[in-house]
Amino acid sequence: MTATISRAPRLNYHHLHYFWAVAREGHLTRAARLLGVSQSALSTQIRQLEDSLGQPLFTREGRRLVLTETGRIALDYADTIATAGNELVATVREGKKRDQQVLRIGAVGTLSRNFQGGFLSPLLGETAVHLVLHSGSLDELLGRLRAHALDLVLSNTRVQDDGDNAWRCRRIARQQVSLVGPRRSTPFRFPQDLDDLPMLLPSRDSELRNAFDLLCEHHGIRVRIASEADDMAMLRVLARTSGLVALLPAVVVQGELVSHELEEYCVVPDLYEAFYAIHVKRQHPNPLVRRLLDRTEDEMLAMAAPRKPAPAAKRPKPEKKPSRGR
Repeated sequence: MTATISRAPRLNYHHLHYFWAVAREGHLTRAARLLGVSQSALSTQIRQLEDSLGQPLFTREGRRLVLTETGRIALDYADTIATAGNELVATVREGKKRDQQVLRIGAVGTLSRNFQGGFLSPLLGETAVHLVLHSGSLDELLGRLRAHALDLVLSNTRVQDDGDNAWRCRRIARQQVSLVGPRRSTPFRFPQDLDDLPMLLPSRDSELRNAFDLLCEHHGIRVRIASEADDMAMLRVLARTSGLVALLPAVVVQGELVSHELEEYCVVPDLYEAFYAIHVKRQHPNPLVRRLLDRTEDEMLAMAAPRKPAPAAKRPKPEKKPSRGR
């Protein structure tokens, strides 16, 4: 009697590569252009892969292709296979294996660059780590996170699980916000000196601005808005060049505070900017994400906190030569 061996459907890795490109782009036309094939040929390849797996990999949202749950799982494996393929080529052609781990992080444009640097500092300079950093709007970055094109998103706005997206949103740090401006000859009185004061403020889209507006309303204070920006880097530039008072975390202008180009008037009571790390549940989570998140809030803030300059070394005074009598 001859035994019958059941065979699982063979996976076509050519199809898998095409799927990987479409999942990355989120758009059939762009992926076809990138791969140098027709859109109809690419669509056929994707359908054949779906037939092989027995599950749909994409759903349509307007002109965009969005991964299904099966598609997200498939992309995890496709990423691993693509990385292994690149390492194979590097091993054969270069005679050595590349052992770098890749971590892709997106950060909203309103987030402090100094905080980002402090957050990433444990990985900076490690030869075994390849960091890929992206900046954009929160909606754009969440779309890339959902498609597994990013491992982590940093934001100063909390996101909620909306049923369709099981976001893992964790507050990683919280810091107080200050009033900063040119050097003053008299102490700043809070909140009295805010009344009718021309100010540089974050835009109304930010949680920080909304909280500040409520604080002013509580104290019966009305400030004059000279300028507002949704980018902390721009607020930093305006604070440095305008001579006006700005509302921002001290970490944003740490260099200017250290050099005394700007002065911190006061820390605003009960006003904080929060930083959030957002990710999604993955079958194969990136271990570098855990390294970054396994720290306390105080540890993360300490890495980005302004540092006082080391006191300049005093030069020894030259010895006086004894005068010779004549």
